[in-house]
Amino acid sequence: MPQTPTVLLLSGSLRGTSSNEAVLRTAHAVAPEGVRTVRYPGLATLPHFNPDDDTDSPPAPVVELRAAIDAASAVLICAPEYAGTLPGSFKNLLDWTVGGTEICDKPTAWVNAAAPGRGQGAEATLRTVLGYTGAHIVEAACIRVPVGRETIGADGLVDDPEVRDKLREVLGTLTAAAGA
Repeated sequence: MPQTPTVLLLSGSLRGTSSNEAVLRTAHAVAPEGVRTVRYPGLATLPHFNPDDDTDSPPAPVVELRAAIDAASAVLICAPEYAGTLPGSFKNLLDWTVGGTEICDKPTAWVNAAAPGRGQGAEATLRTVLGYTGAHIVEAACIRVPVGRETIGADGLVDDPEVRDKLREVLGTLTAAAGA
């Protein structure tokens, strides 16, 4: 019996009410039938990256991160841009993936939820760092869907049907790239 494809949802924001979090909560809510999504909750608990700690026995939060990536069929990222690049906490998460092999060849994409004309620095940094990790960037699943606060409902989900449809398509494209 084939295993249900799982897409790991990685938020680059520590703010629970950020538009990036809303995008990933919405992706979880609209996942196509037969696709499982899992939101990674440990961004705030990761220690600062230190190559001396990236050993055969890394810190427990790093083990958990790498296990979550390893268990997934694909990875979907939604991260804000801060000062022209990724927020330091999310860059830290990515730094911990460089020493592991879990993301290597794993279908990976991102959603840029920034306002028009913004977010290119975060995308460029994602592309660079994911290149170092060997992640398989699925270009067709990397999208820009500006999400303003006015499109986020009281339930914390994006209520724009067009955005919801695009997120559903992204998840389908990612799982197809994973051979699921």
